[in-house]
Amino acid sequence: MELAEFAIYPVTVGAGQIALSPIPGRYGTYEDNLSAILHWGPDLVLTMTGQEELDRVGATDFGADLEAADVAWRHLPIVDFGAPNADVDALWPETSSLAHEVLGRGGKILSHCFGGCGRSGMAALRLMVETGEAPDAALARLRSVRSCAVERDAQFEWASSGV
Repeated sequence: MELAEFAIYPVTVGAGQIALSPIPGRYGTYEDNLSAILHWGPDLVLTMTGQEELDRVGATDFGADLEAADVAWRHLPIVDFGAPNADVDALWPETSSLAHEVLGRGGKILSHCFGGCGRSGMAALRLMVETGEAPDAALARLRSVRSCAVERDAQFEWASSGV
């Protein structure tokens, strides 16, 4: 069983890193979690939650706070335990392009959802697959650092479609 605390779970992808985390403010204060994120030093943060989830934990201004710290932010709202809908699919090509640019220069990407498992793992897995990793091997590698990564078949299927 994993501890109920805010943590960042990185995995190396190409020259860079992708990490999973829970939503800032779920474990501890929003301010302390934001500080931990900024200390880790992401170049890009992917928020895979809806705005209502951000609001619930006091992270309403997360995107603005990241941008004020010169961290790129993309909001890809997906329902809990869900996979992307058509709106998020339409946002993915630009997000993916930016993410691969970050990874290519050895940068860091943080992908978060509410618990730091399903939706955030799905986005990380998709990026791993897009870099050429086989879906099953990439998932095993991702789960070696975050055992709960990718929770539903539909999430795995979406992530695997990046082949």
